[in-house]
Amino acid sequence: MLWVKAFHIVFVASWFAGLFYLPRIYVNLAMVPADSLAERARLLLMARKLLRFMNVIGTVAVALGLVLWIGYRIGWGPGNGWMHAKLLVVVLAIGYHHACAVLLRKFETASMTRSHVWFRWFNELPVLLLVVAVVLVVVKPF
Repeated sequence: MLWVKAFHIVFVASWFAGLFYLPRIYVNLAMVPADSLAERARLLLMARKLLRFMNVIGTVAVALGLVLWIGYRIGWGPGNGWMHAKLLVVVLAIGYHHACAVLLRKFETASMTRSHVWFRWFNELPVLLLVVAVVLVVVKPF
């Protein structure tokens, strides 16, 4: 079980690194001047590659989490309300990941209307999700 837990932590950290950085690329994309086609193309390529990598890493992170939860029954039984809250955080992180993919498609079709300031705020959400998840798992407040 400790090997599964260790790899789960590594993959979750890697997935969240992508969730932190992809919106940062979007900040830069939102700031690219209309006549800078090469810069836009380079940032779109970076975003597409990062999203593909995040898809794999996030899938493995969730799969290992399911092994811990269902296979090893971590968080089952009375006194494990923290796990329900953590599962909500996981669902929100998956939703954020999906939202990042939708935003990338909008950038690719040149239909993005949001500003770089909006993306700077959007970029803060995974930080909050990670803090909440870590506190729930370590402190187990309920």
